[in-house]
Amino acid sequence: MSVGTPVSGAVLFGTTIFAIAMDATYVVVTISVLGVPYDATSSFLRGPAAAPEVIRRALHCGSANWFTELGDEVDPADGVWVDHGDLDGLPSSPEFAFVKIRERAAALAADGPAIFLGGDHYVTYPLVAGVAQHHGDLTILHVDAHPDLYDELDGERHSHATPFARIMEEGVARRLVQFGIRTATAHQRDQIERFGVEVHTAAEWDGGLPDVSGNVYVTIDVDGLDPAFAPGVSHHEPGGLTTRDVLGLIHQVARRDDVRLVGADIVEINPERDIHDMTAMLGAKLLRELLGAAGRRP
Repeated sequence: MSVGTPVSGAVLFGTTIFAIAMDATYVVVTISVLGVPYDATSSFLRGPAAAPEVIRRALHCGSANWFTELGDEVDPADGVWVDHGDLDGLPSSPEFAFVKIRERAAALAADGPAIFLGGDHYVTYPLVAGVAQHHGDLTILHVDAHPDLYDELDGERHSHATPFARIMEEGVARRLVQFGIRTATAHQRDQIERFGVEVHTAAEWDGGLPDVSGNVYVTIDVDGLDPAFAPGVSHHEPGGLTTRDVLGLIHQVARRDDVRLVGADIVEINPERDIHDMTAMLGAKLLRELLGAAGRRP
């Protein structure tokens, strides 16, 4: 991918935007957004399947403008990103849903960065599998209260509590780095050791980004944040991260010249438990900042 001539503002050439920020030239590619309204593997409460709709509603409600904290405007009218709607007709069986989600994720990833709106956390397994078909050697940065590394939960190997066990045992990603963890069971601690997972618990994480390079996929389970910031989740786990912690992680990824954000997802928002759309607005904020981060190319 070539870097364009410095310009004032942004000029669209096909699906690539050439722009200048401060005194540095960078390339912005069109980013795909897709809703994945699936929550059939939720172990406690259903509801995250409704999240893509409420995130979009919050995004377009007019309460906030389209500029990110990185200084980039992500107004879809400028062609920076394309909303492909929702992946409809997903079967309840996780094995069959896996195939459909993976195929669509792979198709979008072939054209550039893709950001997905879940859904429960099971969807990350097929999403990462699809993205990895075009962007191998992935590092996953994972925000969550839970490691989601169970080998099985209640006899089910395809669950929102097992996606990273499947990803790591199949070699879909080379590295998994987790932030905000505060519920690791003895079994999951064994799994962390087995797969060489790097865990930064909510209690000890200093907010810094470890030494990361290459292709990165960011997955944000919103219950990784403290319920004070994200009440609209199925699993309230006090003692979590702040909104600023998570935004800081995204911004550090965006500013690293040796990192390419090739995919991301926002999962586990449960609108039925939200208060005054607080968590929906959080989802919209995270989406905007991820769009800004995915679009930046030195």
